[in-house]
Amino acid sequence: MDITSVQAYRVARSREDLQLAPGEALLAGGTWIMSEPQPATTGLVDLTGLAWPDLEETPEGLRVAATCTIANLVAWAATAPAHWPAAQLVPAAANALLASFKIWNTATVGGNICRAFAAGAMVSLSVALDAVAVIWTKDDERRMPVADLVTGNGTTILGRDDVLRAVEIPAHALASRALLRKIALAEHGRSGAVVTGRVDPDGTSVFTVTAATATPTVLRFAQLPTETDLADAVASAPGYYTDPLGAADWRRAVSIELASRIRAELA
Repeated sequence: MDITSVQAYRVARSREDLQLAPGEALLAGGTWIMSEPQPATTGLVDLTGLAWPDLEETPEGLRVAATCTIANLVAWAATAPAHWPAAQLVPAAANALLASFKIWNTATVGGNICRAFAAGAMVSLSVALDAVAVIWTKDDERRMPVADLVTGNGTTILGRDDVLRAVEIPAHALASRALLRKIALAEHGRSGAVVTGRVDPDGTSVFTVTAATATPTVLRFAQLPTETDLADAVASAPGYYTDPLGAADWRRAVSIELASRIRAELA
């Protein structure tokens, strides 16, 4: 889509270039910003000029640049280290995104997270693996769980001067046994519920619900929970909502079922 209100375009080469003037908006992949009118946007600031490394493996885990495309992250997962079996969640999450593989080549991990839609695939992945958001503020840098970054369907805690620099996935989560299951009312429709479960090397377990709830739901257990305890925890999670793609009671019911199936497989 042509954004007819845009009068200026510049490429960011340094952190100082990220200070936005009135009417400017950040641009990475642009798959959302170019998808609908942006009447308040008069200028674009291209993040790709910062040339952040897409992916960095460290002893602490995996650092994913906000500008890394979904396609590059999926390609990395295919050759990820054997001691990080949870990397197989990456293609599973990417396929929960309402977008073709062609969109993967442009859409960025950071853009998907910052857009913060309830069914955001990279939100589901990040929450499932305890990813931490690295946020550049005007004068500093801070870190927080991606699960806490999202405040609602399409809203985050990010201010105008905040930029998502990267997400960091810890090694213990990548070393876990993990599964993702999703469901939609239509075969190729947007996910109505995405549920993940994982068991870490120390025996603790984490289950998450996204798409079905307006904000990510994270449930932690000292060990793999019983079927009843897990069902009760999923059922009592706040934020199940109704829209044309699913009623709240349906989202709750299918989330319980998906969690039960994941638990059975992990057991």
